[in-house]
Amino acid sequence: MTSGDASGAFGGSGAGHGDGTRAVRAGLPEPVTYEPTLPGPVFAAHFHLPGEPVGPYTYGRDGNPTWTHLERAIGELEAPGADDVETLAFASGMAAISAILFSQLRAGDSVVLPSDGYQALPLVREQLTAYGIDVRTAPTGGDAQLDVLAGAKLLWIETPSNPGLDVCDIRRLAEAAHAQGALVAVDNTLATPLGQRPLELGADFSVASGTKMLTGHGDLLLGYVASRDSGPMASVRRWRKIVGAIPGPMEAWLAHRSLATLELRADRQSSNALAVARALRDRPEVTGLRYPGLPDDPSHKIAAQQMRRFGCVVSFCLPARARADRFLDALSLVDNATSFGGVRSTAERRGRWGGDAVPEGFIRFSAGAEDPGDLVADVLRALDESAG
Repeated sequence: MTSGDASGAFGGSGAGHGDGTRAVRAGLPEPVTYEPTLPGPVFAAHFHLPGEPVGPYTYGRDGNPTWTHLERAIGELEAPGADDVETLAFASGMAAISAILFSQLRAGDSVVLPSDGYQALPLVREQLTAYGIDVRTAPTGGDAQLDVLAGAKLLWIETPSNPGLDVCDIRRLAEAAHAQGALVAVDNTLATPLGQRPLELGADFSVASGTKMLTGHGDLLLGYVASRDSGPMASVRRWRKIVGAIPGPMEAWLAHRSLATLELRADRQSSNALAVARALRDRPEVTGLRYPGLPDDPSHKIAAQQMRRFGCVVSFCLPARARADRFLDALSLVDNATSFGGVRSTAERRGRWGGDAVPEGFIRFSAGAEDPGDLVADVLRALDESAG
């Protein structure tokens, strides 16, 4: 077994191991004496290539050993014990999203997108429409996608939705879509593979931004697509080659390094998010509080059926834009920044970007890994100070 083989060090793909073990060991190559546990990033545009180009690495746009380790690692987390999962890494989450949509759809096809999904999806909808693709939308809650699914070639699911945190039933929607011959893609960014496994729930694709909780340090851009279906994935791979939406080897290496602490971060950040949500529930100025981990959240029942961790994001509204801005300014342990999933807590008034159908006082809060007591105290103090 060579040092490039990722199966030996972990005894296969991790079936039967716990989340922490899989996160720490995922994608590591067979140990080689005096070599590092995780080989450093390979910087190469071309490789030695005598004769016919039949080897695994020929040119840097097509493949790289550092990508391979990361892609195997993500596959082991997305579908433990499965040997048929293929994962492709991309330069960003949007690169991964675009690769699925634009490789699978043609003029005249229909696609169902969430009306309450990620902020960039309206831009995607415009481009799809310009290419002659029929785009239908439906909200995430209540499995409303079922009402517009007839004749669609692809169903795009985002659950929990960003930023509203609604949840839909992946298994139910996947079964309905497959009965009509449609493919199903699930944006798993907010949940991560340790919170939700879309492929095990029936999805054809699991796609995510690795920029956020998967890597958790707010220092790289990355995306990936995972699937058990080699046919559609061949088209996704071809799209990546044509567009050149490939990750840098340093980003891929940093991402793989960061996976080792994923369970530790996910557990702490999820428990912190729940603590913040519970504290906010008792505040009279807070409305529209959403967190799937709260037993009284509208999405909790479905979320508890398909999620193993409820994530780090809490959303809520303050009475007005000015109040929200004062609250954000008063926070001392929470950075006013976009994105989510980092070890340092962040929050933002989401309406400042436009594109999200949210009130001006809507706050998206991402719980980090700080001491829970300190974090809750900071949030409550900032609420008190912002009242004036």
